[in-house]
Amino acid sequence: MSEQTSVTPAWRDPKRYLWPLGLVIPLSPFMAWGLVSWLGPGAFWLLGLIIMGIAIPLVDAFTGVDRTNPPHEATEALENDRYYRWCLYLLIPLQYAGLATACYLWAHGPLGVPERLGLAVTVGIVGGVGINAAHELGHKRENVERWLSKITLAQSFYGHFYVEHNHGHHVRVATPEDPASARYGESYWKFLPRSILGGIRSAWELEQRRLQRIGATKWSAHNHLFNAAAISLVVFAVLVAAFGWIVAPYLVIQAVIAVILFEAANYLEHYGLLRQKRPNGRYERTDHTHSWNSDHLWSNLFLYHLQRHSDHHANPVRRYQSLRTLEESPQLPAGYAVMIFCALIPPLWRKVMNQRLIDYYGGDMSRVNQ
Repeated sequence: MSEQTSVTPAWRDPKRYLWPLGLVIPLSPFMAWGLVSWLGPGAFWLLGLIIMGIAIPLVDAFTGVDRTNPPHEATEALENDRYYRWCLYLLIPLQYAGLATACYLWAHGPLGVPERLGLAVTVGIVGGVGINAAHELGHKRENVERWLSKITLAQSFYGHFYVEHNHGHHVRVATPEDPASARYGESYWKFLPRSILGGIRSAWELEQRRLQRIGATKWSAHNHLFNAAAISLVVFAVLVAAFGWIVAPYLVIQAVIAVILFEAANYLEHYGLLRQKRPNGRYERTDHTHSWNSDHLWSNLFLYHLQRHSDHHANPVRRYQSLRTLEESPQLPAGYAVMIFCALIPPLWRKVMNQRLIDYYGGDMSRVNQ
């Protein structure tokens, strides 16, 4: 009788062919144009908001959460599978094609001011999702991906994020010293200017120190802040030159909306969570307990697993398709789309989150970032 050998079948990502759903948001300006042309109502120019604020939360509610993780032995192959990179890379040309199309419509389309503003909201939501894509790309070691991060940030004029997020936020996360970690009781509208201004200030200081280390002047082309800002200036200048000054206010509006959207995600990701200090005065190492998680399936697909934020901070270079969820991570009651809406309304946010935070720390307010 021959010896039987058991063979473990190779693991396959059950979400593999769902990741291109992340491209729906950058396609929303085109879909909005098509729906308005076909059906007529100008409300469809708000399609980006309809998808993010209504459609995704409804689908999340019916499909529930996904707490499955890839096995550790599959991680290397999963990380090296370039299919996942192209699912993300394709967002960038779609993002800029949508921006150029919006400029054409702002300049030449039969749109009134309300319709133009609705389109600016949709384009701004695309820009906010673009900042998330830049967040994923900026953590990677490959130089081309880092440049793609800067290019993606250019639409929202948020190039300082490339420096501050990696070298500031990830070092100081979940501490009172981090401008991008929201404190208990701090409203989103108070957090917003603190995060933006504090992030710009921190990025400038971090970049000056880096340039000193490599022997370059802060005014050189090596300055990441300057070359990121230059990309934004070129993008905006080309669009204004091509379509006229009529597009300028809408370019500003969409950039503001993108920043408001992304900073709302920043706000909810670490709200009230605190790394404890060791006897030597240093903070404990960042782990899975220092970021709020959401395992809602569909919003994670549209946001490239941004909601598995705890594992991202514990393993910053891990690619989105490999991020895990762990039991010890604090959990949000809904996906980011719902929680961002809550954040914009401070009394609602406090009602939803404050007791959840206190319960997570067992009522010990000394463990809360205040």
